[in-house]
Amino acid sequence: MARQSISLTKPNDDWLKAQVDSEEYSSKSELVNDLIRQARAQQRQIDWIRRKLIKAEHSGFTDMSPEEILAQSKKELGNQ
Repeated sequence: MARQSISLTKPNDDWLKAQVDSEEYSSKSELVNDLIRQARAQQRQIDWIRRKLIKAEHSGFTDMSPEEILAQSKKELGNQ
C-alpha cells in the first residue's frame, strides 16, 4: 500500500479525529480511504449522467414520458 504525507487544516484534522474517536473508523487512514472511494463512486455517477446527457443531446426527441425516462435511467444506473 502506498504511503502518503498530507497536511490538513485544524478543522479537518479535528473532524477526522472525532470520527476515529467515535469508533466509526479505526484510523484516519481508513476514513480517508473510505472518503476517496465515495468520491470515486460519485465521479462515476457524474460521468454516467454526463454521457447520458451528451447522448440525449445528439439523439433528438423521444416519445417517452418523463416517468418512463426516469425508470429507464434508474434501471441502467443499477446495472453499472
